[in-house]
Amino acid sequence: MCKRCDWGTSNELMIKYHDEEWGIPLHDDTKLFEFFVLEGFQAGLSWQIVLNKRENFRRAFDYFNPEIIAKYDKQKLDELVQDKTIIRNKMKIAACVNNAQRYLEIQQEFGSFDRYIWGFVDYTPIVNSFTSLNELPAKTALSDKISADLKKRGFKFVGSTVIYAHMQATGMVNDHLVHCFRYNQVQGY
Repeated sequence: MCKRCDWGTSNELMIKYHDEEWGIPLHDDTKLFEFFVLEGFQAGLSWQIVLNKRENFRRAFDYFNPEIIAKYDKQKLDELVQDKTIIRNKMKIAACVNNAQRYLEIQQEFGSFDRYIWGFVDYTPIVNSFTSLNELPAKTALSDKISADLKKRGFKFVGSTVIYAHMQATGMVNDHLVHCFRYNQVQGY
């Protein structure tokens, strides 16, 4: 039996997410935007809630295409607020549209969001050596810096904790516990 990070064992969906996605260095702009949006919706909630609704989010938000989301109008926002299959927080939904617009600006400026966000870690994942969940930080000086830069650029729901969760999920930082079978595997990507 594989030894996993303790948080990734609660059910089949979490196991699959832990084993196949979390912590793998991600460089696809559309997938990075998906995680960016989902992390924003997670603020104040558990990842399990967001993960359970992920397919519904994909459908509702045009498979996280920032070019489409950036053009959402009031009618589309009202439709999303009424969609019981997603998290219906008006502020988070509006922030998603705003963030799509800002995301496109970053792509224009840097050539890709990947180039922008990974530039904060010199395009190389930070590898931590934690042995228990209690050691995992909620945020770091680096996530504070990225959060501040995103806020300066007009992004919403990008607090340092949200950004650190994004860094973990997209492999900018390897926070798999050292005893986890994925700890060494994700370093090979």
